[in-house]
Amino acid sequence: MTDEGRLLGPGRYRLAQLQVGDRIETGSRQITTAMIDGFADQTGDRFEIHMDRDAAARHGFADRVAHGLLVLSVVDGLKNQTPAQFDAIASLGWDWRFQAPVLVGNTITARITVTGLRQTSRQDRGIATLDFDVTNQDGVTVQRGQNRLMIYT
Repeated sequence: MTDEGRLLGPGRYRLAQLQVGDRIETGSRQITTAMIDGFADQTGDRFEIHMDRDAAARHGFADRVAHGLLVLSVVDGLKNQTPAQFDAIASLGWDWRFQAPVLVGNTITARITVTGLRQTSRQDRGIATLDFDVTNQDGVTVQRGQNRLMIYT
């Protein structure tokens, strides 16, 4: 991820207004036991490291571990709450890696960097490739990846 480029200010950005290297810094969100429990209720994923502190400790974790997909969902929500917005139509997919565990009580934030811009066959639409670096309260990268987002031109 690059530190070059503009930090985007408040507003809605179309393809023609963006440059490779532009970036957005999201707000932060603390991961709570209620979030983990709710995600488990919705998905049925009750793997023991998510649901039980003692089980997590047996596997070498200091506390319950948030579901990786819960964290990704929170990151997408943080992106959609920033003052700088992409004039989006739809997400086209994610390429994502879980780098380190996110534990109960951790606070996450993301840096989003525009790494690609291209026109589609439709003149009113383009695709922005966005790289995400998700860190915890200690600055440790916990997740990272890429999203392809269809946006208006």
